[in-house]
Amino acid sequence: MSFYDLYSQYKDVDTAFHLISSKDVEKAFQAQKPSIDHFLSLLSPAAYSYLEEMAARAREITLRYFGKTIQLYTPLYLSNYCDNACAYCGFNAANSIERRKLSINEVEEEARAIARTGLKHILILTGESREMSPVSYIKECVRILKKYFTSISVEIYALTEAEYGDLTAEGVDGLAIYQEVYDEDLYKKMHPAGPKSDYKFRLDSPERGARAGMRNVNIGVLLGLDDWRREAFWLGLHTDYLQDLFPGVELSVSLPRVRPHAGSFTPAHEVDDRAMVQIITALRIFSPRLGISMSTRERSDFRENLIAIGLTRMSAGSSTRVGGHAIGLNEETAPAQFQIQDTRSVGEIKAMLEAKGYQPVFKDWMRI
Repeated sequence: MSFYDLYSQYKDVDTAFHLISSKDVEKAFQAQKPSIDHFLSLLSPAAYSYLEEMAARAREITLRYFGKTIQLYTPLYLSNYCDNACAYCGFNAANSIERRKLSINEVEEEARAIARTGLKHILILTGESREMSPVSYIKECVRILKKYFTSISVEIYALTEAEYGDLTAEGVDGLAIYQEVYDEDLYKKMHPAGPKSDYKFRLDSPERGARAGMRNVNIGVLLGLDDWRREAFWLGLHTDYLQDLFPGVELSVSLPRVRPHAGSFTPAHEVDDRAMVQIITALRIFSPRLGISMSTRERSDFRENLIAIGLTRMSAGSSTRVGGHAIGLNEETAPAQFQIQDTRSVGEIKAMLEAKGYQPVFKDWMRI
């Protein structure tokens, strides 16, 4: 059974959410091995009044499986050329912004600047243009970056299994690819043109990456595009499916909320801080070994408050501009993909974690 088949079985979850009682919620967060039905209960409106109990349970699980550690990484934008018309993205092909791709020498300059912070994990990103950022260019960049970093992940356009295999052979060990929104009809509206409009090809990308040898696979939804309960449920369902299929792959999720960017998109659904807490605690209780990442899209105080209840990874010293770490492009003509809220440096994030009694992890993987 493909994940699309599984998703189709659970398309109508709204009615189920509203049939859940307080007793169902209590059974769910006390279960030793929570089921999919338990996960549904933890995301339901009935669970909203149990957030403190869920947070306590999530905190205990996180400490048991991950200890007091947080892995740090930063994004490196290689290019903002894009062929898609995603309604919510600053790199939308229709937006009038300066388009830029780093030269190989500029990639090394960015790498040196990031490496000086002590970070050893990096996430490289491009806009989704095969012509301007072909796999061959990404491989060239990886050859430079692996001189400076022990772990390299990619967040780029969806590839074939063979192409993912080419990247793993070059030294890439992680894949981040977000479905953005699981609701198939809404997905089509949010992605009206460009290669990303192929819903099923996007949906199956994590599997292709895992089969091609990616050590870490990170998936996610862009919260605010649709009802957060439905989307969080399908995200959890997807991680459960992938964990069963690839037990040797380290799976993680990201939970970005829509942030301001070039263009005029306004999210249709509010996702407040309490909703974020419910999503994170529900995911942690349902999937104890799941990595949970929180980017600098979120406020610094909010990210700090989430550390104890489920986070395992945080970005630091981030920039969502091409050349944002060292090249210093004009911020007026080369805008960010989206605005960040936590602007602290790597050193400041490290100091915050240590003050809380946590170990900031700069390196947990060695390429042989």
